[in-house]
Amino acid sequence: MMFVLLFLTGITAGFINVMAGGGSTLTLPVLIFLGLDGALANGTNRLAILIQNIVAVYGFRKNKFSAFKTSAKYALITLPGAVLGAFAAIQLDDFWFKKILGVIIVFVIATLAIPKPKEKSGNEEITLKNKIFLYTSLFGAGFYGGFIQAGVGFILMAILFYFGNLNLIKVNMHKVFIVFVYTVPAFLIFVFSGNVDWLLGLVLAMGNGIGGWIAARLSVKRGEKIIRFVLIIVLIGMAAKLVLF
Repeated sequence: MMFVLLFLTGITAGFINVMAGGGSTLTLPVLIFLGLDGALANGTNRLAILIQNIVAVYGFRKNKFSAFKTSAKYALITLPGAVLGAFAAIQLDDFWFKKILGVIIVFVIATLAIPKPKEKSGNEEITLKNKIFLYTSLFGAGFYGGFIQAGVGFILMAILFYFGNLNLIKVNMHKVFIVFVYTVPAFLIFVFSGNVDWLLGLVLAMGNGIGGWIAARLSVKRGEKIIRFVLIIVLIGMAAKLVLF
């Protein structure tokens, strides 16, 4: 039953992560519920995130949505921050990890409640001012992603949408590539520090991979409508979790 719970959570989280963000706010509490401490849950979750985004990148590519050169440029900017964030995470006390995770879940809900502006065409030029904000924000997102991961999808979506002048499908296309790239060194840091439960991680990764594949296909075929629908479901689910539990 533990593996079934983890696998189904992985499918849900992988779908949410690729379509929008915040899936780790589901997987991290479940891993902690199964007995892992904060650092071990954080590292184990990275294996699932890595597999999920490999599958999602391939899914976007198969549906003829890819711009690897631009995605790689954005991803490289996040790398230094991700490495620093991962080192900070393995030093964090379990008590504070859980407290910070709780605050982040509340923040994720708050960001979901903010009305989103009309989707952009993705053809606008990026101004110099926006480039500065884009690159510095990507570095900060890298640190946050390396540190705790939960909710980083929303952060990257906001950065790419507002400063990168991209529509939501292209935002997701770049997002999964960025997360895949910076997750590699972050995951290795958790591995070498002994903070990965491989069995639970692989079960979760299988679920995340399936969810990520489904989300990549739907993101391309259904566009903004399905993305907004998922955001509403995530909002209701997280609010219910906080109120009832």
